Amino acid sequence: MRAPLAVAGVLLIAGCSAGTPAAPADDTLTVDVLATIPHDPQAFTQGLELVDGVLYEGTGLEGASSIRTVDPETGEVEKKVDLPADLFGEGITVAGDTIWQITWRDGVAIRRDRHTLAEVGRASYDGEGWGLCHDGDRLVMSDGTDRLSFRDVTTFAELGEVRVRDTNDQPLTNLNELECVDGQVYANVWQTDRIVRIDPASGQVTADVDLTGLLPEADRDGTDVLNGIAAVPGTDEFLVTGKLWPTMFRVRFVTPGP
Repeated sequence: MRAPLAVAGVLLIAGCSAGTPAAPADDTLTVDVLATIPHDPQAFTQGLELVDGVLYEGTGLEGASSIRTVDPETGEVEKKVDLPADLFGEGITVAGDTIWQITWRDGVAIRRDRHTLAEVGRASYDGEGWGLCHDGDRLVMSDGTDRLSFRDVTTFAELGEVRVRDTNDQPLTNLNELECVDGQVYANVWQTDRIVRIDPASGQVTADVDLTGLLPEADRDGTDVLNGIAAVPGTDEFLVTGKLWPTMFRVRFVTPGP
């Protein structure tokens, strides 16, 4: 996610120290790909959310961070607003007519008008910002650790927290982009091809989705990690993509066959 790190000749983006990979949840799922959609290969995807037929995407990196609206059928960028060059954009979420967009190490949450994408205010927070979603009543935020914090939709003030645990009751760190769906929180696990489903009341991982091989090897040149989850309202489907990926996928999370 973060500052460049060269590993075995591959450009990665480093952030918090990687935790020990968690044991998979009892409910281990895979993906059924329903469609492929073009995705801007210059977009370092940090947040993805589909509301009223509009796909909102936040991107990162200093000097390249943005908030944009995207046609979910064609992948075409329809509107784009850049962040100040010194800010590193992270997760986004829509709450009514507001978009909140957090930043990595800047401690700044930007409040935006959903329709124009214009900045209308800011709030501050301690620690890092990674992922963000809205559960209907409050915001849920990740910071790269095993911690999810709950925040006020209007003021961004912290209301509480929960610690995320895998099925072996071990901390699950590197929680990245978030999506709130039907009382559950879905989270990318940074540096893996996994998405986990979390019960925000207990912090327990209730499902583990394996997306290994979703982006074909032939398309991986110059790409970074899986990141970006957007539920498709009224369905059991999701849009998923990754940082600098040329493709976005419409998928279902399903139980693997025998």
